[in-house]
Amino acid sequence: MTEPVVFGAAYSVYVRAVRLALAEKGVPYRLEEVDIFAEGGPPPGYLERHPFARIPAFEHDGFRLHEATAISLYIDEVFEGPPLMPTNARARARVHQLLGILDNYAYRTLVWDVFVERVRVAQSGGTPDEAKIAAALVRARTCLAAVESLMGEGPWLAGERVSLADLRAFPMFALFRKAPEGARLLDSYPGLARWFEAMAARPSVLATPSPVDEA
Repeated sequence: MTEPVVFGAAYSVYVRAVRLALAEKGVPYRLEEVDIFAEGGPPPGYLERHPFARIPAFEHDGFRLHEATAISLYIDEVFEGPPLMPTNARARARVHQLLGILDNYAYRTLVWDVFVERVRVAQSGGTPDEAKIAAALVRARTCLAAVESLMGEGPWLAGERVSLADLRAFPMFALFRKAPEGARLLDSYPGLARWFEAMAARPSVLATPSPVDEA
């Protein structure tokens, strides 16, 4: 069986989520850097891997995939190692619910409207849009409250074991916390704050650093 390849950029939250799944399963892999924002667009041939020019894309033994959820589920089912999806139908549904919240509501709000606007715009010498950030923080509060309410007893987002929900959430929350307002808001939710600290110490997280961590 050949080593799987992840196509994407190390800074991407969705690429990191896939890499976290591989690390949790103990699967060696290769990250092939793809800059979709490069002048002139993605590298030649990349649209054959991902027709929408997004990241990540994935290949294993000649089998190609794109979309982080499909890739992560494939990794969980094909490779040995601790399961990343519950066996109970209700618990699996909870993971999918959390993935839906993270993808549909949290990602744009936490990453683009708070982290990028507060941190990246300032780093590039621009002026952050304070009104945009303020509006995003209202939406962020709704997202964080919804996620924490689904944790129950925890300690992980979907119960007693780390799941794909944790691996999807952590890269988003890690960027969100780089904005001072994001850190304060996340810390105001005790369950999520404890969860974030526990995730940050996991070997899989330490093995998949993002270049943004050093910025």
